[in-house]
Amino acid sequence: MADFTRAAKVGLMTLALAGAAYGGYRFVAPGAGTENGYRVHAYLPDVTGIAPRSRVLISGIQVGVIDRLSLENGKARVDIKMKPDFVLFDDAAIGKRATSLIGESLIVLAPGTEGSPRIPNEGEITHFMEEPTIQSLQGQIADILKDVKTVTGTLKNTVGTDKGQEQIAQILKNLADVTEQLNETVKENRAGVRAVIANVNGITGDSRPQIAEILNNVKQVSDDIRKMTATGADGAPGAPGAPGAPGKTGEIKSTMERVNRASASLESTLAHADAVAARLDKGEGTIGRLTKDETLINEVEGVVEDVGDLVGGIGRVQTIVGLRTDYNFLANTIKSYVELRLQPSEDKYYLIELVNDPRGKTSFEQADVDTTNPNLPPHYRTITTTTTNSFRFSFQFAKRFGPFTGRFGIKESTGGLGLDLHLLDDRFELRQDLFGFGEELSPRWRIALAYEFIRKLWLLGGVDDILNKDRRDYFVGLQLRFNDQDLKTILPFAPKGF
Repeated sequence: MADFTRAAKVGLMTLALAGAAYGGYRFVAPGAGTENGYRVHAYLPDVTGIAPRSRVLISGIQVGVIDRLSLENGKARVDIKMKPDFVLFDDAAIGKRATSLIGESLIVLAPGTEGSPRIPNEGEITHFMEEPTIQSLQGQIADILKDVKTVTGTLKNTVGTDKGQEQIAQILKNLADVTEQLNETVKENRAGVRAVIANVNGITGDSRPQIAEILNNVKQVSDDIRKMTATGADGAPGAPGAPGAPGKTGEIKSTMERVNRASASLESTLAHADAVAARLDKGEGTIGRLTKDETLINEVEGVVEDVGDLVGGIGRVQTIVGLRTDYNFLANTIKSYVELRLQPSEDKYYLIELVNDPRGKTSFEQADVDTTNPNLPPHYRTITTTTTNSFRFSFQFAKRFGPFTGRFGIKESTGGLGLDLHLLDDRFELRQDLFGFGEELSPRWRIALAYEFIRKLWLLGGVDDILNKDRRDYFVGLQLRFNDQDLKTILPFAPKGF
């Protein structure tokens, strides 16, 4: 028995190792992942360095494996088995890329333009990508060496010959002659340059009296300006009426006086500004307290924040108006609704509703009667039903959770609950209301289906007062529901009780 157990363990270990080896082979096998793929083929001029079962890459990622290499009509045919996740289009291209200097290569693909027709199973890749190879680089290097050899040969045939050397010597001799002639030209014209300098000196010497006269005129002009701006006594130079004083002397003096008065006023203004700034810095006055009193600053900031919250809240509120009319088949009456939803966010709103119901509000009064009338039972009970035709109102708070919206509050002048289901991008609604707990023995349960068949226009139908058989009725109606942005402008002026 121990031998059998040992043999069983060896057998299980052998099976486990075989399974692990097979799994490892499947993991590292080049063709892993192509079992459910498709096949394509292409014709290449040369497949040197390409081995069967080697990888096929797109941007360095393996997308398939070479299934077979064959020769067909003098061209190398490459059959590729692609992974099903990678798609090739009609303008896909194939090429060969070297992976090492020893001649190994891989097949690379360009998938083509997305949106073009796909290459089907057993389809052909017709475009070819030219990739640089070691052989092509060797050819280019050989061409470059040929060009270099040609250039060196040309230089050898020109400069290296006796005639070329003679031409270079002649060029150097001509350059030496040019420099010598230039030096001689400078030496010959040295006397002329000296004569030009002497002429300039003579001109400046002859013009010396004219220059002195110009300077004298400038001096007279400056004296006249000084006299015009002088502020001496009467008869002094520059005073009004003085001999030779310009006629504009008084005007210039008056202008200067106005400038002086303006500068004095400016100095006074700056002094007042300094005093005001000092009071503000000390915190004196209303503006000073506003800049120094932290409590007042906090109060002002609080008021500004409250106003911002109020304006921001009003800006976010959606005012949705609903106008609805229902026809009750059994009662043969028309029921009208005017609805306003104040919706500050997507998941909640406040419902205000005014209802005109011809069936009105129904109340029941029960009385126990004891009598001695022989024609009546000695003890019996009377129930009095009273229906009043009056407007009814609703005020409910609604909160949405996913496709459901729950409502709670007053429904048609009585306490009530509601649950709505929204489907089809909120264009289909199933509405349920349960209210009227104090009016009848059983509460009033209403179910309605609503569908927005035209934008903002809803078609409704349902059953009203399901639990009370005597008052049960069926209805159909239309509702116009729209968002009125103009109503938001009157919300800040609405009464506080509203």
